[in-house]
Amino acid sequence: MNYKYALSHQWLKFKAQLDEAPPRFWILSGEAKSKCEHIASVPLKPAVSLKLQAVYLVRGIRATVAIEGNTLSEEQVKQRLEGTLSLPESQEYLGTEVDNIIAAVNQIGGEIAEHQIPKLSVKLIKEYNRLILKGLKLDAGVIPGEIRVGSFGVAHYRGAPADECEYLLERLCEWLNGPEFDIPNDKNRTITAILKAIIAHIYIEWIHPFGDGNGRVGRLTEFFILLSSGIPSPAAHLLSNHYNLTRSEYYRHLDESSRSGGNLLPFMEYALQGFVDGLRLQLKDIRNQQWNLAWESFVYEHFGNKTSPSDQRRCHLVLDLSSSRKPVTLEKVALLTPRLAAAYATKRPRTVIRDLNRLIEMGLVQLTKAGYRARKRSILAFLPLTHEPISESKDTGAATRRRVAPA
Repeated sequence: MNYKYALSHQWLKFKAQLDEAPPRFWILSGEAKSKCEHIASVPLKPAVSLKLQAVYLVRGIRATVAIEGNTLSEEQVKQRLEGTLSLPESQEYLGTEVDNIIAAVNQIGGEIAEHQIPKLSVKLIKEYNRLILKGLKLDAGVIPGEIRVGSFGVAHYRGAPADECEYLLERLCEWLNGPEFDIPNDKNRTITAILKAIIAHIYIEWIHPFGDGNGRVGRLTEFFILLSSGIPSPAAHLLSNHYNLTRSEYYRHLDESSRSGGNLLPFMEYALQGFVDGLRLQLKDIRNQQWNLAWESFVYEHFGNKTSPSDQRRCHLVLDLSSSRKPVTLEKVALLTPRLAAAYATKRPRTVIRDLNRLIEMGLVQLTKAGYRARKRSILAFLPLTHEPISESKDTGAATRRRVAPA
């Protein structure tokens, strides 16, 4: 059978040609796999874990709508997620766009939590389009969840012939569900999922099957593939955020991928680099949380079974000092947090000085030119031995140290 897209959209080859990928492509893929598995296996306090997930959920949702022109800020998206954002009538559609993405993401997360993961299909992709366009004012002829009936163009790019979009989506799903992306064992599961998700996104943009919402559908399908394949939920939002932060590069790579005759590799490498960069930042956040947890444990060990009011007060003092990024002057120490203010409200000023001096003797607090600060960096001494130097910032008052592996 002859199809018009074979002449108008020759780049729709349904071939990944990953055997032509350069070494850097596979290095990035390996790093993405390693970091995803690391993030998925790191235990955190429930509150910390929920906060981390919420941060990247908000960023992912905001990115998905922002790249299409939605002007709500990250804070406004957070408030919308919490149900506390009211908008003027003229801007309510912006909130509805966000609500629709929230509903779609929650639906995907709910299905996965219940182990009722649907198979990638044309029906599923149509459902995503219906969800994201629900309640929005649309151009005449645009029906949520229905394949467009006319031609579609974005700038100088034209979508595939309308009467062939259904077939092209069917072929895309058949390809992505087929042996080329079959995962025989868990060893290659993460890398395969990432590559499959990026390819699904690209092809949905190339086909442009709907009258509206194609970009959001492509990114939502990408998210679905990542999350349903075992990518941790904070990481599954990273690609959308990367595309939004590098919007001009996103459109340039999409354009060049079709102009090149269907070479997926440059776009995929661009996406992989952004994904890895995002994972590195997430791991930095996680390391900071683990550092805080280790420090709290270290402090509690120092106080052991000491339960006197003064010991409890000093324990709270060093932990609350730990929350300050900058040294705290003596005058502000007792007012640093509500519990410190309550603890020292009936005490003489010398009590604060006596407590601080005792914490300095214990090695938990240090006095710098700018004020008092907790010695959180002291626990770095318990890291594994390595030849790499560890430099501490000058304002900590600590010298540069080098940890050397034993001979």
